[in-house]
Amino acid sequence: MIQHLIVLPIVLPLIMGVVLLRSRFGSSRFKRIASVIATLALTAISLALLLRAADGEIAYYALGGWQPPFGIVLVLDRLSALMVMLTSVLAIGCVIFACGGDDEKGSNFHGLFQLQLMGINGAFLTGDLFNLFVFFEVLLLASYALLLHGGGKSRIQSAVHYVVLNLAGSALFLIAVGVLYGATGTLNMADMAARLGELPAERSGLVTAGALLLLVVFGLKAAILPLYFWLPRAYAAAPAPVAALFAIMTKVGVYAILRVYSLIFGQQAGELASLEQPWVWWLALATLVAATIGVLAARDLRLLVAYLVLVSAGTLLAGVGMDTPEATASLLYYLVHTTLVTGGLFLLADMIGQQRGKAGTRIVKGRPLVQGGALAGLFFLGASAVAGLPPLSGAIGKALLMHAASAGQRPWLWPILLISGLCAIIALSRAGSTLFWRSNEGEPGGERLPRQQWIGVTLLLATSPLLVALAGPVSDYTQATAAQLANPDALVSALLPDNGGAP
Repeated sequence: MIQHLIVLPIVLPLIMGVVLLRSRFGSSRFKRIASVIATLALTAISLALLLRAADGEIAYYALGGWQPPFGIVLVLDRLSALMVMLTSVLAIGCVIFACGGDDEKGSNFHGLFQLQLMGINGAFLTGDLFNLFVFFEVLLLASYALLLHGGGKSRIQSAVHYVVLNLAGSALFLIAVGVLYGATGTLNMADMAARLGELPAERSGLVTAGALLLLVVFGLKAAILPLYFWLPRAYAAAPAPVAALFAIMTKVGVYAILRVYSLIFGQQAGELASLEQPWVWWLALATLVAATIGVLAARDLRLLVAYLVLVSAGTLLAGVGMDTPEATASLLYYLVHTTLVTGGLFLLADMIGQQRGKAGTRIVKGRPLVQGGALAGLFFLGASAVAGLPPLSGAIGKALLMHAASAGQRPWLWPILLISGLCAIIALSRAGSTLFWRSNEGEPGGERLPRQQWIGVTLLLATSPLLVALAGPVSDYTQATAAQLANPDALVSALLPDNGGAP
């Protein structure tokens, strides 16, 4: 049974998604219970996979018994196990929050939610480029429908932009896969990495073109400048639990860059090695600057959190652009922190908007909130964490990244990263004072919030102090993960013991 664990993060949400879609007219209670139980089971499976990967073993699952490089394989290493675990924890908070009433604002929420998890987990576990494309399409199709959950003009308008841009990205992805397959004769990432070392010189131009096309596609998913303009409005318009789950979507792009360019275009690729580094480094810094301006300009709490997601994307991509194991370890710690905290902030923004009546999430003066004290406390925790104030996890993540920067990178990274944190503090302080302190006239408005929403948002925001308490073990794991990524030969040897598939 243990060998089948690797495929369960894909099979379980697939089965539950189909079951829940077929019971779309069933009782809400059944759908909620089934969805929560399935997500909890997924978390237990993810934890088992994380513990299995923690000893450094690289395992794979060959679907249908077809061995690599010819068959479809799922690969479990430290990085994929970490990302699947992170997705599961985020999903728990989102699905519990949705059970407070958001799931009834449209049809098929829980079924689509499970299919979204299937696509995300598949992208993290797949071992070949074509199935990375397939799982990208699965998660995007589910996200299109989830973005429209509940309807509304703003959601439809944002969804159109989101769909059009991602369809264009999918077309480029397919072209890139075709180019690389034509040049190398394989789609398995480990086999492709092994073949690049012996690639004829006349094919290097094709491989370079395919690699740069992939960088555009992954940059679009990761929301790097100038490909991020779709994200703020789409995330701000999405239903709260959907927007919170979308916090992992940009991380899929970051993961894909880490995986593809450390494995396929690693040191064994010769002149093609680190092809992405100069592009990612400078565009990441530009993304940080642009996102910081957006944070200061935002006049809606949802939009503010969406720009904070962009700030985190720029920070993570700057870590990728540093191109060292120490930087990779630091960005993985920060990735866990920012995914869970920004997800929690999307949920919290919706809770605040529900109690402000017509003012909603706009950062304007309004009536007092019925549960203002508790909401203000959670807002203070989330704002402090996402802005990087000590002693919470955001400060640790940013400190690790700044320490990992080389002497030549520090004059660029340090001021931009510190100023972006300062601007986030200013913007969040302005929002908090407007939403809670200046709202002191008249009777409190809004109804008391459902218990499920409190549980969901508290679960996600509480991970920040938990990451501080577990900073040692988490950092040890991310350092081991970075070392494993820096040694692509280990993964190639695990999948291709004879180091070849190449004729």
